[in-house]
Amino acid sequence: MEHFIPLSVPNLNGNELQYVTEAVKTEWLSTGGACISRFEQEFAEYAQVPEATAVQSGTAALHLSMIACGIGAGDLVIAPTLTFIAAVNPICYVGAEPVFMDCDDSLCIDPVKLEQYLSEECEERGGKHYDKMLDKPVKAIVIVHIFGNGADMERIMVLAALYNLPVIEDASEAVGTFFITGKYKGQMAGTIGNYGTYSFNGNKIITTGGGGMLVARKTEHVKYAKHLSTQAKSDELYFDHDYIGYNYRMTNLQAAVGVAQLEQLAKFINVKKRNYEYYKELGIDLMPFSNHVRPNYWFYSYMSDNLNRLMKHLEKCHVQARPVWKLIHTLPMYKHCRTYDISEATKYHKKIINIPCSSNLRNMDVERVAALIKGFEE
Repeated sequence: MEHFIPLSVPNLNGNELQYVTEAVKTEWLSTGGACISRFEQEFAEYAQVPEATAVQSGTAALHLSMIACGIGAGDLVIAPTLTFIAAVNPICYVGAEPVFMDCDDSLCIDPVKLEQYLSEECEERGGKHYDKMLDKPVKAIVIVHIFGNGADMERIMVLAALYNLPVIEDASEAVGTFFITGKYKGQMAGTIGNYGTYSFNGNKIITTGGGGMLVARKTEHVKYAKHLSTQAKSDELYFDHDYIGYNYRMTNLQAAVGVAQLEQLAKFINVKKRNYEYYKELGIDLMPFSNHVRPNYWFYSYMSDNLNRLMKHLEKCHVQARPVWKLIHTLPMYKHCRTYDISEATKYHKKIINIPCSSNLRNMDVERVAALIKGFEE
């Protein structure tokens, strides 16, 4: 029987065991320890930002960003419908409601429809922009960089400035993606908006098992988020607390893994790029990444008119693949929410399949998956 080829699994062939062992020997296991500070500092240096704070998950980073933006009950937040649900749920954690936006061919939020919504469906009152249908203020925009691609941040940031809306970038899938053209040339995904969030879940390009990172345009905003993530403790000794806080800190053991993973990120991206190009050389017409970014090649997307049958065919041949997420606005808890002109996301949802893309994927694995797809489609 052919060996199983997973979709996306961790690559732990660096210094992970060494750093975790050192953390255990120092007996710093939980939410204190040198590895956390080291991971934060080295991630900030990699992302070219002054400061970063490590948290329990990308979801925690998004939640903290929502709080820091002052979003609350009765507010609206623009968000994509084509994304993982964790990018949207924190909007509801703070009592706000999402307004679902369509994607463009990058699979990221469509800036053209975003502009149309803001200009045609909203009106200004007292410095705020209200959705005319819902009679509620729009307070922020959540941008998700899908599958390691990059959203059109140049156009989005112009709109954000025009309508005075903070931008929260969810770069959970885009650690290492950076812009190569335009105003933000050289900047990493997640560092352009007011807040940037990252995930180090087990299937991401680098992992801490679970965990995330938060960055912000202003250093004081990172410090505020860090304060909230540690139960808003204002006095370490006497247990004074000045806000409702959260237990959102990363553990030292997770950070030890993160330090080792970050050391290998450039190598992981190179391997993923090579395998992406090899699939294409073998005749697999993968979806392209945007030409304004150097992507991290996290996930490979293939379009098929026979999505479900192809999924079953690959599964039968011991190859793991998955469809794109269900559109968030179609899920029962979000069916009542406002949507705006969603069409492209519906098309892509019916056709996209993600195929094996791990950073330890071998040439022979790529060849086998490619042969299975070509044989099925022919």
